[in-house]
Amino acid sequence: MREQLVRQAMAAAGVDALVLRPSPDHRFLGGTGESFLVVVQGRPPVETSDPASLVPRGARRVGVDDEMRVAELFAMRIDAELIPASAVLRPLRLRKSREEVEAVARAARAADAVLTAARELAWFGATEREMAARLRTLMVQGGCEEVLSVRVAAGEHTASRAQPPTARVINPGDALQVSVCGRWDGFCAEVARVFAVAEPPEDFEAMYSVVLAARAAALDAVRPGAAALQVAGRARQVIEDSGYGDFGQVGGRGVGWGHDEGPRLDEPEPLADGMTLCLEPAIHLSGLFGARVADTVACGRDGALLLTPSSPALHVLDR
Repeated sequence: MREQLVRQAMAAAGVDALVLRPSPDHRFLGGTGESFLVVVQGRPPVETSDPASLVPRGARRVGVDDEMRVAELFAMRIDAELIPASAVLRPLRLRKSREEVEAVARAARAADAVLTAARELAWFGATEREMAARLRTLMVQGGCEEVLSVRVAAGEHTASRAQPPTARVINPGDALQVSVCGRWDGFCAEVARVFAVAEPPEDFEAMYSVVLAARAAALDAVRPGAAALQVAGRARQVIEDSGYGDFGQVGGRGVGWGHDEGPRLDEPEPLADGMTLCLEPAIHLSGLFGARVADTVACGRDGALLLTPSSPALHVLDR
């Protein structure tokens, strides 16, 4: 069924062949190895080390993988108009089947279990980098086949939107921003939670309560027909009404076969039943602290289905 839909989309776009390298699109069409995958009308997709030989003679338009490397592109020497394969495949990947949603849910539960287990680790005196390494180990032990990102930020580092783990030592009184994103059984999910070591910093809980309210507003706005940017707008309004408008951030994007596959929450694209998203409202107070909570959710017929089951409530670590 999926191959039939892809071929129909290729015909509608005037695309004679798709050439995919190992990537989310490659996996979406059944690719399993490190070879290229070639899709043409009239025969099953073929994995090969020589994709140009399978492109039909006289092909006028060929879709190439968005992650194609320049060297790979030049080596193929395909004499045709080249366009991004996403022009054909992105609309098909946006809405997940019931089985695909359940696969994303399994990945989300696996990611969530990592941060639940992380509460039992010894954080006092360790560095951000050491704890990030421990989280990576937990991910692999939990069946993660590809670690895409791990973030551990302590104290003032939580005020940065993209602070990589450093040699900073984690101390009592620190806020902690912890997140993991990975691929389990071919599907991606992300979860982010907020901890405090021994006790939260002064005024932190008040700020974090706004982040949680923004999360609730975003979840409530997820439903078929709602514009993606409307979901972000509902969460952003909560942050602005609280007085944190200059410091708030409401991100989000589709997750599934890839960790960033659309729709993005800054786009007017309407949501539909079967879309799977990562919602990530945040507040960052420069020089002080910040907090970001991320959840993987599915858009169901009646609204949001939360796929990351752990509570986002501030968790105070005792060691």
